[in-house]
Amino acid sequence: MKARVLREVGNLEYCDYPMPKVNSGEVLFKVKACGICGSDIPRIFVNGTYHFPTIPGHEFSGIVVDAPDEENKMLIGMRATVFPLIPCKTCENCNNGRFEMCKSYDYLGSRSDGAFAEYVRVPVWNLVPIPDNLSYEVAAMTEPCAVGLHALRQAQIEIGDVVVIYGPGTIGMLIAQWARAWGAKVLLVGTDLNNWDFIESLGFTEYCNSSHEDPIEWVKKMTNGVGADIAIEAVGVPVTACNCLESVASGGKVIFVGNPHGDFTFPQNTYWQILRKQLTIHGTWNSSYSDTHKSDWNLVVDALASGKINAEKLITHKFDLETMDKGLDIMKNNTEFFAKIMIVNKD
Repeated sequence: MKARVLREVGNLEYCDYPMPKVNSGEVLFKVKACGICGSDIPRIFVNGTYHFPTIPGHEFSGIVVDAPDEENKMLIGMRATVFPLIPCKTCENCNNGRFEMCKSYDYLGSRSDGAFAEYVRVPVWNLVPIPDNLSYEVAAMTEPCAVGLHALRQAQIEIGDVVVIYGPGTIGMLIAQWARAWGAKVLLVGTDLNNWDFIESLGFTEYCNSSHEDPIEWVKKMTNGVGADIAIEAVGVPVTACNCLESVASGGKVIFVGNPHGDFTFPQNTYWQILRKQLTIHGTWNSSYSDTHKSDWNLVVDALASGKINAEKLITHKFDLETMDKGLDIMKNNTEFFAKIMIVNKD
């Protein structure tokens, strides 16, 4: 098969690669679409994966084409997206159904071969069926959409809440759509004026360019001096973390979503905000996954299929495996505006 194989840091080779060896309890999965996650950029160009060679890619959808177990043959032809975290199912967190916090997990695209390829082996347990009216490209957005939903569920958002989101990238804009669907007022803070028209096209009109305006004062102005009920940090840098703590209301909640780009240090006066405003701070990691209808993943598939969440609008670029270097360059060097860059495999 054709694949993108990370041989070493910075060397993502397009090559012929052996087909995955599928074991009992797994299926052979033909990848139809796979998003490039922001975390893939440092994984490919800076930090590497857990071993070499590795095929990256964890936001994907496709179709089951083979299964070694007779009882799983019925799955052949199933259209699906895939929960990329493979839990141990034996630790305390797994026993409590909190698989995203598994203490000894595997992960497609970083610890095991992922979906920057024509085929990938997938545990049957990780398959999430998708309806026929959901395109493969949109279905590949399930993973980041579930991350956004999971973040807001940590905040226990309520109708009428004011939610400020620092970082209106892909995850930030998915969180914004979920917050709006919940009946919240959404405020967005970012530094890139180039995406203002794009943000407006998604129906959001209250946006602060923090390069030219103090975001803390702006949030206070937009909330009659009270502050936001919920502040979301979706960038992963100290300044936005501090801004969240400063601009949230007394008794409010701060959700840290963005992967950190380095060490964090809080000024003393900012740290005081946590104490004096009696703030609740939540970390959020990945998304919840189960076979219940309230699982993040099942809720997302339903929301995407019904149009409640518009993920298709966020797909700004499409490449195939052979030409995806251009997409990586756009993301790495920020050479042009992008939201989600998608790899679409040729039939």
